[in-house]
Amino acid sequence: MATEVTEAPTTRLVGVPVKRVEDPALITGAAKYLDDLELPGMAHVSILRSPYAHARIRSIDTARAAASPGVVAVLTGVDFEHLGPLPCAWQAGGTENFVATPRVLEIDRVTFTGAGVAAVIAETKTAAEDALELIEVDWEPLEVVIDPERAVEEGAPQIHENAASNIVMDWSCGDAEATERALGEAEVVVEQRLVNQRLIPTPMESRGAAAEFDPGTGQYTVWMTSQCPHIMRLLMTAFVFGIPETKMRCLALHVGGGFGTKIFLYPEYVLMAALAEKLGRPVKWAETRRENYAATTHGRDHVTYLRVGAKGDGTITALGVKTYANLGGILSTIAPGIPTTLYGRMLSGAYRIPNIHCQVLGVYTNTGMVDAYRGAGRPEATYAVERAVDLVASELGLDPVEVRRTNFIPSDAFPYDPGILNGLSYDTGDYEKALARALEIVDYEGFRSEQEKARATGRYLGVGFSTYVEICGAAPSAWIGTAGEGWGASMWESANVRVHLTGKVVVTIGTQPQGQGHETTTAQIVASELGIPIEDVTVELGDTLGTPFGYGTYASRSAAVGSTAVHKSLQRIKEKARRIGAHMLEADAEDVAFEEGRAFVKGAPETAKTFQEIAGAAALAYDLPEGEEPFLDDTSYYDPPNCTFPFGTHVAVVEVEPETGQVELLRYVAVDDVGKVINPMIVDGQVHGGIAQGVAQALWEGAEYDEQGQLTTSSLMDYAVPKATSFPSFEVERTETPTDVNPLGVKGAGETGTIASTPAVVNAVVDALSPLGIRHLDMPLTPERVWGAMREANA
Repeated sequence: MATEVTEAPTTRLVGVPVKRVEDPALITGAAKYLDDLELPGMAHVSILRSPYAHARIRSIDTARAAASPGVVAVLTGVDFEHLGPLPCAWQAGGTENFVATPRVLEIDRVTFTGAGVAAVIAETKTAAEDALELIEVDWEPLEVVIDPERAVEEGAPQIHENAASNIVMDWSCGDAEATERALGEAEVVVEQRLVNQRLIPTPMESRGAAAEFDPGTGQYTVWMTSQCPHIMRLLMTAFVFGIPETKMRCLALHVGGGFGTKIFLYPEYVLMAALAEKLGRPVKWAETRRENYAATTHGRDHVTYLRVGAKGDGTITALGVKTYANLGGILSTIAPGIPTTLYGRMLSGAYRIPNIHCQVLGVYTNTGMVDAYRGAGRPEATYAVERAVDLVASELGLDPVEVRRTNFIPSDAFPYDPGILNGLSYDTGDYEKALARALEIVDYEGFRSEQEKARATGRYLGVGFSTYVEICGAAPSAWIGTAGEGWGASMWESANVRVHLTGKVVVTIGTQPQGQGHETTTAQIVASELGIPIEDVTVELGDTLGTPFGYGTYASRSAAVGSTAVHKSLQRIKEKARRIGAHMLEADAEDVAFEEGRAFVKGAPETAKTFQEIAGAAALAYDLPEGEEPFLDDTSYYDPPNCTFPFGTHVAVVEVEPETGQVELLRYVAVDDVGKVINPMIVDGQVHGGIAQGVAQALWEGAEYDEQGQLTTSSLMDYAVPKATSFPSFEVERTETPTDVNPLGVKGAGETGTIASTPAVVNAVVDALSPLGIRHLDMPLTPERVWGAMREANA
């Protein structure tokens, strides 16, 4: 479905596909990113990274590097030993007893290839990079383990002394006893080992940071490629530097993609601040792509053992899951929360499954850090559940569509408690409606007929489904902070709406876009509510000094939480404008309405005061109602009572070439329900991008380490990021089931495509190969892997 772009001719803009207001700066090159930043006297930083996955550092000799032309200084971990390790902010499943986190620079030992051990500061980036070659490190290589199942076995190398058998956490949810009993009583039990492979997020812009320090005020200013600058300031000041928040200002300029990797506090951000103070001059570091692949967080990397119990009619009665979650050689900021709260608690999917138990072992290995990657736990959960449904259908000889329908949560059952959400419930849903529309678009009956004919001629066509549900709008403080989720923090969001004398509006928000279009959607809400042109709205963000505190952008929370904070302030602005307008009209406030940017006496809209006139009167303030404060200005904080739960049905149609194993994606249909939509064009774009990433996991992408812990997919020459030509034109539609959690009715749309598409494609390929008796293949479904499975099946 193509969305026709609108030039925004009206003030009724919510639900309208207006052009993005941020795009002119982006497409003309005027937008400034981190590496565009130039400060007077700025030095450049390069970081020496470990070539070993597991080794002791006997000594580091920096003398030759320090004497290299243009070098200002060469520093190692001992120069920053006073700062201590970085914090782990989400300690689920008892992680607090087994935490090992990065240092600014590692001092005596490294646990993954790519860990920073020394920094060169030079007048130019080239001089800094050249000097890295002159640093001499005496390494003592240690035994390496890269496989999470091998890491927990007796005799495996011990990576951290405080984590026996390399287990970071042993977390569970659900009723183990009831689930085992239900599995024992089931008419059929299906078991399957699933691998959800490690992925490298690959945002267009890699990471970077710059900093300066004012010795007169003791103030740090840190620029960073961050999805949540306020959180970075909090973690650095409170947990690393031990200074008041007021002594640090964090700024995010334009951020060129993140996909979760720019949520976290990395050593380099702290290093830049510390260097600026130590050297007395500004410094900047910009990550190379090879560094990005080795030292920035990866995603996924689960090995899961699945057991599904069902009745003969396909009713699922029990789901038992044990997952080994590879968290890498050291913990990233919220790593333990991804395979626990965001994965284990979503294993009910869109279905009524009365007995669920999930155990997750978080495991250290000598690989790069693993943390949130687009979808963050929800794609892993959806993959497990959707493969489980298809495995049950295959075992019983049933249509996978009908097995889904048999187990759907009915639309009249909401709010629905799946029993594993620890106090939350699914808000609203109509899963059958989305499925029915997807079946209609794909012509399911017609496809099955075509498939049967194709099989008779030796062609392998397949169709796969993913009827997903996800959790979005991460925020409820009472849940995250006190319900045993291990986060120990609030997650509300904030906004300020300030109306100038001329009626122009400035909105400051605590969320931080990386390309999602926050400036546009926020401006649409403001223009619609106040009845003003979108051109009269300016949205400011990304600066902890100039915006109210916010927890940032991830988990598709910016609209559901952040925009609701904006909406709250707008209601109070409108109410105040109504009172002042009534005074200007010499009418009783109760007799006056404020609509479409005008205050007027009810029943007499022809005599009115415009929003601009009211803003001027409020700012000048010489004739206001008694007791009314000057100016139209309001700040709101929104802490929702629940998360939101978008859902939908995605359908993939594929053909497998029998001679090569090549998979061609013929059609891709997505019917999503993200609640109310602010800008359909932006939602379509989010869905398209998400589908591309999810399909890429199914068919092409996968990070690989060799037995020595060397990343063999360490560049874009080796890591298979897809091209636009890899995909058909996506057929995207929506149903609309507004949430009752927030007044906007929005749920979140940024991750739906990634969450749904991976199992849809895998299910389609398995369906295509089902005549060969193939019931499962692990990702990525490369031609080599598919051809090998077909050859083995034929043999």
